[in-house]
Amino acid sequence: MKLYRFLSEEDTSAFCHKVTAALNAGWDLHGSPTQTWDHAAGIMRCGQAVVKEVPGDYTPDIKLGEQ
Repeated sequence: MKLYRFLSEEDTSAFCHKVTAALNAGWDLHGSPTQTWDHAAGIMRCGQAVVKEVPGDYTPDIKLGEQ
């Protein structure tokens, strides 16, 4: 099955570390990164979709961060 996650974080090195950790756990980038201004918090936020093929069948209780 193919899993999908959308990673987001404030526009700091923490976002890069989050994406890097996902890549090193076997996730692949999906599409282009995105960036937007969070008016409520007054900060830039980044996002990146990642996908991963794993064995098994999908169920909504899968813990995506543990894959």
